[in-house]
Amino acid sequence: MRPFIYAAAIMAALSAPAVAADYSIIAPAAPGGGWDQTARAMQDALQTEKISSSVQVTNVPGAGGTIGLAQFVNDSSGNANALIVGGYVMVGAILTNNSPVTLKDVTPIARLTGEYEAIVVPADSEIKTLADLVAKLKADPGSVSWGGGSAGGTDQIATGLIAKALGVDPTKINYVAFSGGGEALAAILGGQVTAGISSTSEFESQVASGGLRLLAVSAPQRIEGVDAPTLKESGVDVEIQNWRMVAAAPGITAEQEAAINADIEKMVKSAKWQELLKTRGWADTYLAGDAFKAQLDKDIAATSTILKDIGLVQ
Repeated sequence: MRPFIYAAAIMAALSAPAVAADYSIIAPAAPGGGWDQTARAMQDALQTEKISSSVQVTNVPGAGGTIGLAQFVNDSSGNANALIVGGYVMVGAILTNNSPVTLKDVTPIARLTGEYEAIVVPADSEIKTLADLVAKLKADPGSVSWGGGSAGGTDQIATGLIAKALGVDPTKINYVAFSGGGEALAAILGGQVTAGISSTSEFESQVASGGLRLLAVSAPQRIEGVDAPTLKESGVDVEIQNWRMVAAAPGITAEQEAAINADIEKMVKSAKWQELLKTRGWADTYLAGDAFKAQLDKDIAATSTILKDIGLVQ
């Protein structure tokens, strides 16, 4: 081969786009919930933007994500194509379930989104306002059943914090845990629980259609486009946000971790991801690399303190 032809071939090879990774994502909850929505939003954005040639999502529900987490850690070590979504709920579930597998056993990649909690009741409920719910809770805590996500997750932590703020014994809260948002929603709509508590997006369509009444949100100030007061302006001094993350498998190399980080960064900056954030009402809380790992350690420590304060962890 002539030298100039050989050089041109090398330049062409170097300038060719890298082969897109095929990812498999575990959503450690039943279909319909926030983790499932996050995983499928990632699938949509990664494929639409051609960051990945193929993305498969598998649901592994149970125990606040710790069943899916354990399966992921045990089956995916060293697999640079395997990802798992998780978040604040999983942090609490690991502690309350005393899980032998923790987030220290995976490779944290990035925090992706954040949502505030929403408190709802069925549209035909006798409870019309948050004040009505507070009065019922103060009169007889056990008479108010709260339907939400897995035990020890953001939803249950929020109910405990609300109880504390109102001077109600958090251990008397009647919390009913569901493994997925779809199951919780069915129970709330069916009147099997007094009130529902979860991320705002999980109730959005039912609130819009008139099936549910939105009483309050856990944001520091009113959320644009959401017709509900905050807990704080309703006299309940509680603010809490549910965040969601993506992690990679244990045992991957630094180079593999960097490649995954690069793909996720492309995803969160893409037009498709920004469109999905807007349509789903998710806040962009992207934080990656060492900065995210440091924040995660802080969040785990803070969550442990909160769970002990409200009696969920000894």
